[in-house]
Formats: sequence, C-alpha cells, structure tokens
Amino acid sequence: MAAGAYFAPLSVLLVLVGPWRAASSQQVPVLLWSSQSSLWSSQPGTHGGHVTTDLQLGQYLDAALGSGPRNVLLFLQEKLSIEDFTAFGGVYGNKQDSAFPNLENIMESSPSSLVLPAVDWYAANILPTYLKEKLDVSPLHVDQSTLLELRLNESIPSLLVVRLPYSNSAGLMATKDILRANDEVIGQVLSTLKSEGVPYTALLTALRPSRVNRENDFAVGSFGRQLLATETAKPTPTHPPLAFNKTQNVPCILFWASNITVFMGRELDLTAETFNDPDTGLTEDSECDNRNARLVLNYPNGIRIIFILKNDHYPVSAREWFTLRVEIHNGTLNSTFRAPQVSAPSIYSYHCEYVSTFPDYGHLLIRNTSEGSAAYNWRLSIIDFQIQAFNVTGMRFAYASDCAGFFSPGIWMGLITTLLFVFILTYGLHMVMSLKTMDRFDDPKGPSISVPQNE
Repeated sequence: MAAGAYFAPLSVLLVLVGPWRAASSQQVPVLLWSSQSSLWSSQPGTHGGHVTTDLQLGQYLDAALGSGPRNVLLFLQEKLSIEDFTAFGGVYGNKQDSAFPNLENIMESSPSSLVLPAVDWYAANILPTYLKEKLDVSPLHVDQSTLLELRLNESIPSLLVVRLPYSNSAGLMATKDILRANDEVIGQVLSTLKSEGVPYTALLTALRPSRVNRENDFAVGSFGRQLLATETAKPTPTHPPLAFNKTQNVPCILFWASNITVFMGRELDLTAETFNDPDTGLTEDSECDNRNARLVLNYPNGIRIIFILKNDHYPVSAREWFTLRVEIHNGTLNSTFRAPQVSAPSIYSYHCEYVSTFPDYGHLLIRNTSEGSAAYNWRLSIIDFQIQAFNVTGMRFAYASDCAGFFSPGIWMGLITTLLFVFILTYGLHMVMSLKTMDRFDDPKGPSISVPQNE
C-alpha cells in the first residue's frame, strides 16, 4: 500500500470500524482518490476514534486541489455510515457478496487514496459550496448519460456532482441492492473518465448518517440482552448551523436550534425556513465585529428576529464575556426581550436546551415592560439554542457554556443524603468511644460488694 498508513483501501476501512462505532451517530465517512499520485503523503494520518472536523477536511482537500487535477468529481449519497461497509462489504473474504466491488478495486488501484472514517456530518453538507469557492466554478449535476456528452478540458476546472440514493426500506436486501446499484454508477462514471484520459480527483460521502447506534451499547449493566427491549434512536441533527459570513466563506456568527417557534396570536414554526432551505436574503442585514454582533433573520412573512450580542471586558474575571438581547419585529410593531442569565466567555459558544419567554421553560427571555400592549402577548420559544458570534473558526462551534447549573437537584439530594449518613456514622462512633469498662469486680472469697441505697 503506497504512501504509508495514510492511504487505506476499503478492506482496511472494515477493520477500522470498531474504534469509531461509539461515536458514529453524527459522522459520515469520506473517501477520496485521484488519478495523480502522492497527493496526501504529507498529511497526518487519522487514528482510532478521531473525528475529522471541517477545518481538517479542508486541509486534505487543499492538498489535492493545490497540486492535483482540477477536475473534481463528487459522489454525494443521501445517507451513508461506516457500518454500511461492515454490513454489506463482503467481510471474511466473501468478496463475491460485497456491495462495493468497484469501489474496493478503485481504492486499491488508485495512485492516491485516502479514507476518513468519521467526518462531522455538516462538513460533508458544505462540500459543494466549499469546492465551488475553491475551484471558482459552478457545480454541474450529472449522471452517466450526460457525462458521455461532456467534453472535459484538463486546463479548465470543473466540478461534477453525482447524486446517489439510499434505501428508505427497513429491509437489508433492499438497502444492499441500492448500494450495489450506486457502486455500479461509480464504476461506470469513472470508466468514462478513464476512457477519455481525463485526470480527476473524486470524493464519496453523504449528507447525513444512515445508522444511529443505541446509547446503552457501552453503559454499565448493558452487557446482558433485555427481553423485549426496544431500540431507542438517538436524535441526530437534521441541518447544519446557520452561518453569517462577513467576508466570503469566512463565518463570523454561528446559530443552531432544533426548533424556533413564534407566537403572535397563532403559532408560527420558523425552523424549516431558517435551516432547511434558507432564503438568500435571510441574514443580509446582519453584522459583526470584535465587540458587537447582530444576527438578523428576515422571513418572507415579514417577521424579523434579531439576536444582539455585546462583548465586554470584565476586570474581575480578567476576561471578555458576551451578553444577549433578542428583538422581534413585525412591520411597525416590535418586542424586545432581555436575557440577563445568558452570558458566556467570548471564546466559548452558549447553549441552552430552552431559551423561551415561557416560565415553564426557565423564562430566560424577559420582556421589556415599556412596550405597547399590541406586542405584549408575543412569545418566542427556541429549543436546543446555541449561538457563537466571537472567535468563530470555521463551521464548528467552540466549547459550549451551558445554561444548566453545576449543582442540579440530583446532586443536591446526593450531597444532603451523604451528609446525613456521615452525621449518623459520626454520632455512632462517638457513642462507641464513650463506653467505659468496669473497674471493680466481686471477689468470690471475700464479702460481696454492697451498694448502699439512700432511703
């Protein structure tokens, strides 16, 4: 295997499944190969359990795009997890039963190949945009028939995107048939490029993982199988963070939530419009610098939600902290909410399970009492809220300062119970140490001891 341990054929990937299995619910594999040799020989290899971030993936791609072919082929599958290679890869030498014969042959015979078993799922989601900016070309969605009509030029960059489906059926055979068909498409497309003598660099990844492991796989006491146990799927993020880029492809504000709901006489769910298919002008009025940041969300229905973050230096802690204020605008009406409990060091992001105006969910957002009555009944509820507007590096949040306090009710109950038992033990030891032995005894040969009694 050329170029050391960095280049791994697909068969080696099957052996490496174990270390990533516990953390693969939010990662997708990325396979890269090229017709040019020694593209990734200078890049550090990944180790067991390592999750490749978007910045690290960018380093691998920069090495290939900087010195390799400028014709890039992106196979983007709907869903894919590293466990798919284990389940359908023809393990134990049973190659004729493999769903990836073409892919295995390509990875083993390519002059340069690289396998990243665990890559952050949102890094794969932004791959088309990243490659578009790097190559300065628009992506062209193709299939085998349209590829035959194309005439690629080695001197002109091109970005070809091939979409691959994934089975929605619960049956293993249906999934295997889909993966085998995708493998045939990959083989046919690459055969077309080779027949034309066009140098290329190819990638295979997915938009999201296809499998989610049970959370109790490594829990204490989970070594025995429970009868009639049902598998509880851990919810995985369904969309990447929303980013506002002050300069091209350089985010300065990151925002994520699993649900955004506004109550203005009726309930309005704005989650899909914010993350799944955001409008091009959604964040156009936003701005950011080292001291102040404004994330403005402009929705087609006329609603504007503004997150205002201010960064200040506090001499007591000798560090900078940021605070948050939220505004809702609907035409000429507006409502302002203070968030006195929302604060975190500027080098961190802030996360809270509920950021809401409802008292049942912590009441972190407090309305400005000086507002008119027209907007007084407006309510805002954000679930799994996370935001970062300072010291942002790439599409990945920094360490999150969570709104949950360290001393939860369970911890307090445990401390009180422990102190009670320590008091009982201390009192018992004190009573035992207070016992004294008798210092006078009866002599069987002499008179008995008489104890005078007072009448």
